Amino acid sequence: MTQVSSTRRPGRISTSRISTGVAGLDDILNGGLTAQRVYLVEGSPGAGKTTLGLQFLLEGAARGERGLYITLSETTDELEAVAESHGWVMDGIDIYELAGDTALDPESQQSVFHPAEVELGETTQNVMEQVDRVKPLRVVFDSLSEMRLLAQNPLRYRRQILALKQFFTARACTVLMLDDKTAQSDQHLHSIAHGVISLEQIAKEFGKERRRVNILKMRGIQFRGGYHDYVLETGGLRIFPRLVAAEHGRAFAPQMHSSGSQGFDDLLGGGLVAGTNTLIVGPSGIGKTTLTVRCMLSALERGEKAAFYLFDEGMGTFFSRNTNFGMDLQSYLDNGQLSVLHIDPAELTPGEFTQMLRDAVELHGVKFVTIDSLNAYLQAMPGEQYLTLQMHELLSYLNLRGVTTMLVLGQHGLVGEVRTDVDLSYLSDTTVLLRFFEAHARVRRALTVIKSRTTTHALTIHEMLLGPDGVRIGAPLEGFEGVLSGVPAYRGRTPMMDNRVDLGSDGQS
Repeated sequence: MTQVSSTRRPGRISTSRISTGVAGLDDILNGGLTAQRVYLVEGSPGAGKTTLGLQFLLEGAARGERGLYITLSETTDELEAVAESHGWVMDGIDIYELAGDTALDPESQQSVFHPAEVELGETTQNVMEQVDRVKPLRVVFDSLSEMRLLAQNPLRYRRQILALKQFFTARACTVLMLDDKTAQSDQHLHSIAHGVISLEQIAKEFGKERRRVNILKMRGIQFRGGYHDYVLETGGLRIFPRLVAAEHGRAFAPQMHSSGSQGFDDLLGGGLVAGTNTLIVGPSGIGKTTLTVRCMLSALERGEKAAFYLFDEGMGTFFSRNTNFGMDLQSYLDNGQLSVLHIDPAELTPGEFTQMLRDAVELHGVKFVTIDSLNAYLQAMPGEQYLTLQMHELLSYLNLRGVTTMLVLGQHGLVGEVRTDVDLSYLSDTTVLLRFFEAHARVRRALTVIKSRTTTHALTIHEMLLGPDGVRIGAPLEGFEGVLSGVPAYRGRTPMMDNRVDLGSDGQS
């Protein structure tokens, strides 16, 4: 009977977790990577693999762990230039360049550019000797595409990678192996590696390219699956974990607060409730932004912090119009109670925008959020269904954190039949509908609350007037039929509000 002997390294197997050097990636992995394992980082050129590798080594250096960067594709000067562009100092990190001057010498005993069988073995031997000399705890191997070319066939390539994996594991190294996806379907690496991190770069027809990361595999770790947006900027990779609202619940008191307009409060059934969201729907120019600013100003006056995310109009127009309506926001900007950010959907990923909201709520204590408008935000999304899913998680998160949220959704058309780009009314806790209508040879505005999950709201339709004193709500339009269609018929004697001072949504009379 044949006996099979096995040798185990005493004290080598570890289940401790180590940081990747990227906070967002650690969050996705629920604490980081398992130490003393070999991981595959794959992605097309420009996706940020080298940057991620350097951040991984720099994190180790900051913790007193020796790092080694083994490069078969880039020179030491190129790596140092990358580090310098990010403002990094490579102290504590050794760089071993296999494709150096010696490798280019035709008379040298080895050359990574000669696809002979001896070259793969000698290249691997050089790597092992360097690891034994430096004794690193963290290693980045860049890249596996050169190893694949030297191996010439899948069997030799798989065996060589297995040998390297066993070698690194025996020396308690945590390794990131970088691969540029030159092999379209290489499952050998996926099966061998302890975990697989996939980086993607997607070019869009207009605007900034998008990058996203996906954890394809991670043994022994519960991670957050799916795609997560990230940006590659000065300072390295910033990854924005996909928002899961259920992970961020907290206890709060759902108090009711005034909107700043008594008439609007009456329609809402008392006011706006903390931990709910309100959707303002209407055509362009009807006063959706003005109404949301009036509600936000009321929150500022009672001492809450607020954030206004402006997608559509310019900052100058936004502030000047609000001043004309008697809503001066400058003092709240000066004392830091209010932040107004102009968002360019062509340059900002949905994940980055979500992270901005999270930072505002969790780091700065914001309790009132306005998104104006969802039409422009839709342009940042790859499709309507993704906007719906994203907004569901985002609104659920804000509600669970006790934030009062106002959303603006513009409609196409001014009077008569109007339509929207996307229907999000079922996601909102309160829905407010604004409409233009004609009466007495003047264009007028009508307002009604068509839905509220938290209060008993009024079902009447009222005239809304915008003036130097802000927003005014008139009596119910009982004498009209068909106001919401924009072409009403007059059936009674309902008095109209004096709109000779109505400034319009742009603040002009």
